[in-house]
Amino acid sequence: AALHFLLKAPSGLCLWAPLRRSLHLSSQGYPTCTSQSSKNYEAIRQQYRPEVPEYFNFASDVLDRWTEMEKEGKRPKNPALWWVNGDGEEVRWSFEELGVLSRKVANILSDACGLQRGDRVILILPRVPEWWLVNVACMRTGTVLIPGTQQLTAKDILHRLQKSRAKCIITDDSVAPAVDSVGPECQSLKFKLLVSEGHREGWLNFEELLKHASSDHCCLTTKHQEPMAIYFTSGTTGAPKMTEHSHSSYGIGLTLNGRYWLDLTSSDILWNMSDTGWAKSAWSSIFSPWIQGACVFAHRMPSFSPSLVLESLSRYPITVFCSAPTAYRMFVQHKLSSYKFRSLRHCVSAGEPINPEVMEEWKEHTGLDIYEGYGQTETVLVCGNFKGMKIKPGSMGKPCPGYDVKIIDENSNILPPGKEGDIAIRVKPTRPFCLFTCYTDEPEKTEATIRGNFYVTGDRGIMDEEGYFWFVGRADDVINSAGYRIGPFEVESALVEHPAVVEAAVVSSPDPVRGEVVKAFVVLTSEYVSHDPEKMMNELQDHVKKVTAPYKYPRKMEFVQQLPKTVSGKIRRNELRQKEWKK
Repeated sequence: AALHFLLKAPSGLCLWAPLRRSLHLSSQGYPTCTSQSSKNYEAIRQQYRPEVPEYFNFASDVLDRWTEMEKEGKRPKNPALWWVNGDGEEVRWSFEELGVLSRKVANILSDACGLQRGDRVILILPRVPEWWLVNVACMRTGTVLIPGTQQLTAKDILHRLQKSRAKCIITDDSVAPAVDSVGPECQSLKFKLLVSEGHREGWLNFEELLKHASSDHCCLTTKHQEPMAIYFTSGTTGAPKMTEHSHSSYGIGLTLNGRYWLDLTSSDILWNMSDTGWAKSAWSSIFSPWIQGACVFAHRMPSFSPSLVLESLSRYPITVFCSAPTAYRMFVQHKLSSYKFRSLRHCVSAGEPINPEVMEEWKEHTGLDIYEGYGQTETVLVCGNFKGMKIKPGSMGKPCPGYDVKIIDENSNILPPGKEGDIAIRVKPTRPFCLFTCYTDEPEKTEATIRGNFYVTGDRGIMDEEGYFWFVGRADDVINSAGYRIGPFEVESALVEHPAVVEAAVVSSPDPVRGEVVKAFVVLTSEYVSHDPEKMMNELQDHVKKVTAPYKYPRKMEFVQQLPKTVSGKIRRNELRQKEWKK
């Protein structure tokens, strides 16, 4: 049968068909969106030729096409969304059901709230099915989605409301009081939607509106470069910036993640553990899996529980798993050998570098490699380890198709293998479409990311002779001690190999002789907290000298109960560094 997985301009001309080209018949006779990571890496890079149409909308041009395939019996019977919680509740929506419900929400935004194309909507919800509906509804209405994590304080919410000038906010009972406390200071905010069975003064009830909303809605025709979403950066080095993405940068660009890194087909079930407030959730809980027609699995837990995650991986037929390095570190501290992951075939990690020893222990107990990936809120996957590639533990892999990634110096000269420099993406003469549009309302900060012909990520790295990239640290985090440049990650990785260390953060500290030296802030396990601090420090220093180059060992050390982190869980090394240099 002919597969009409195409996009059409108003004129009816076919403009974009990468999905059609990637479809093949499965053993059951279904056309499935193929992963392509098993191909030779160089062949993938040469064959990747994206077509970006003038008009593109992910809801109508991808999700609604999968609905058509379902109706025609041409897609496996996996749900589009499979949601569970700890109380035994379960939701399974097909693409058709997702379409019907998201159209109802689109009508709520357009009719009950009177929102227009380009109006901004802040969404602060945990992992509940309504979060996915609002994401898709914003695409259908041309409104600009701004996700936020539930960990945001009232001050954080005020900053986001004022900076974004959002007209609408959608949240639940736990966050509504914080919104009300700052609402009077936000002149742009006109509508507040409460996802709750209860009512609150001044708020529209989302659930009631959903019951009565029409499912008849015509998706807006959007140009590919129109703004689709704004993601606040995690703020590891300063105030969070508003990172604007277009309908195509994620809606088409994340084909790279789904097909090459996550290795997804329409028969897969993907569990991504990212918080709903961050761009990584858009990467792996919406665009990457649904481009490939895969099922998104979501588990709403009251709090993060390593044992519950491992039990769920055993209980449900999850085939692909994505989690942060911090979580994997916790998983390997449990008795992994007592769990059987019968369906799991592929594991990935992103957000921060993952320690090689964690990768080794995970593979020892599960038989599965962890495929590390590197990217930013501003990008899709920049570098990754792909199926079929040799994995070098500690490396973030090779450049993703779609990006020309180099290591450059301060004059934008490309550096040879083995030389440390800035990780950068070529943007001239042609800027990749799968890159952010701008930092909203901050042209100077947007322009500051460009050096010569390159977008500079702000991260330092090294490329080896085989083309693998290695993360050194944020440019601001690299330590220069007596002429030696030391990246914090390698020292932190060495420290966490020691059984006494839960986690560590390494920064520069002033020194009258060397200018600056390495200082480590260390969180000890409960078994070692009572040990003599000086003996513990000496033991850890000796350990680092044995694991890595001796000059990198931390000459100063401070034991702390916890490390300062952003709401996304990333260590705020700049806060620790500022504390040191203000002494």
